[in-house]
Amino acid sequence: MAGIAAWGAYAPRLRLSRKAVTEANAWVAPNLKAKGKGERSMANWDEDALTMAVEAARDALGPDDDRSHIESLFFASTTAPFVDRLNAGVISAALTLEKSIAASDVTGSQRCGLTALGQALAAGGRSLVTIGEHRKARAASTQELDFGDGAAAFVISDEPGAAELLGRGSVTDDFVDHFRGDDGGFDYYWEERWIRDEGIVKLVPPAIHKALEVAGLSPGQVDHFCFPSTFSGMAATVAKAIGIRPEAVRDNLSAVMGEAGCAHGPIMLAHALEDAKENEVVLVAQFGQGAEALVFRATGQGRRPARGVTGSLADREPETNYLKFLTFNGLIEWDKGMRAEKDNKTALTTLYRNEDMILGLVGGRCRETGVVQFPRTRISVAPNSPAVDTQEPYRFAERRANVLSYSADYLTFSMAPPNHYGMIVFEGGGRIMMDITDVSPGDVETGLPVRMVFRVKEVDEKRGFVRYFWKAAPDRAAIAARNAQAAE
Repeated sequence: MAGIAAWGAYAPRLRLSRKAVTEANAWVAPNLKAKGKGERSMANWDEDALTMAVEAARDALGPDDDRSHIESLFFASTTAPFVDRLNAGVISAALTLEKSIAASDVTGSQRCGLTALGQALAAGGRSLVTIGEHRKARAASTQELDFGDGAAAFVISDEPGAAELLGRGSVTDDFVDHFRGDDGGFDYYWEERWIRDEGIVKLVPPAIHKALEVAGLSPGQVDHFCFPSTFSGMAATVAKAIGIRPEAVRDNLSAVMGEAGCAHGPIMLAHALEDAKENEVVLVAQFGQGAEALVFRATGQGRRPARGVTGSLADREPETNYLKFLTFNGLIEWDKGMRAEKDNKTALTTLYRNEDMILGLVGGRCRETGVVQFPRTRISVAPNSPAVDTQEPYRFAERRANVLSYSADYLTFSMAPPNHYGMIVFEGGGRIMMDITDVSPGDVETGLPVRMVFRVKEVDEKRGFVRYFWKAAPDRAAIAARNAQAAE
């Protein structure tokens, strides 16, 4: 009776105009003009597969500080920031999960997101599955237009929850449609017709048939069919070959988001769960060195996400600056100036000793006075009551907050100038000087409602180490509610 108890999703706020890309590359690749419709999700400079997975997980878990019920954690990605470091361990620390949980990274193919979800469902217990993808593509390539960035997350339980697992099918075959070596370069792709006719058409149906057979269902009983592909009409072709009704084929979100690699099947599943009615059957499949397929029955219950796919896609900021996209993705070398000339070496001992503070944004609360502070220290900052060793851990990440004061600094180095930072005050007490992200000049003002987001703080390019911390971003839901109240 394993199932999905809750789910969440995340798409970066920036949406790159495909028309802007095709127009910029028209001199060298005029053939791309046909792909110049719609937009694709574009990660900000301080976002990667891991940070997006954290945001999707927060959407699935909700604002509750108590996450002790999570027993295991999976992180699936083909673009994880670390090859030899447990990426899931960073996610666990950011979410302040228990140290006793089991955590693992799952990678190696575009279906690894569904593989991780299937493994979690088979293992049983209460687990969290996170999937994030931030794929890079060569400039002026079709992949640059087809790809998108995003993440999804699912809370798994031994009860049906929001969706009950009915069946699973897998096919494993070393069919190399594309590959990327250990040098961390770009994907190399084979010919499209070969991938479509010899790969997808022949390897995906057996996995789906197996999943439906285990579920005891016929293809005609599927109400929602989720199958991501950059090939136009591919999902409809697969559905027709299997016997799934045409109206069951879900929109793959390519026009508004692009294709988010191993996270896209899970994102489409999350989107389907937002729409699925009680007892409707949801089938999700994904291709990649074989195929993976999962069949669920929606229950109409479970906790719905605050944002989900629909909310994430609605919170968008159009981006027409193609050069900014290239810069954020490290595809051009540019003069960062003298102020960027510093050694970003991370003291790993300090990071470990202060892990909950740095990765989890955990401060302290004095048991005697109730005064909240960040960072947590042995001596309380309570006025006239400097108690010693009275502080208990206090999580700030899910607290509501506002901007007390701020600066928009053009003098310090920033990947997206000006560098916004300010004093952030939290409901319930405490204040932290923080970077402010996802804003443009003029967006920040005193009293602006903000929420905490887990982001890249700095990158040590010399050693290849990524440092993470929390930043403040405008809480647009709170801003909209405030404006609506003021208008009444």
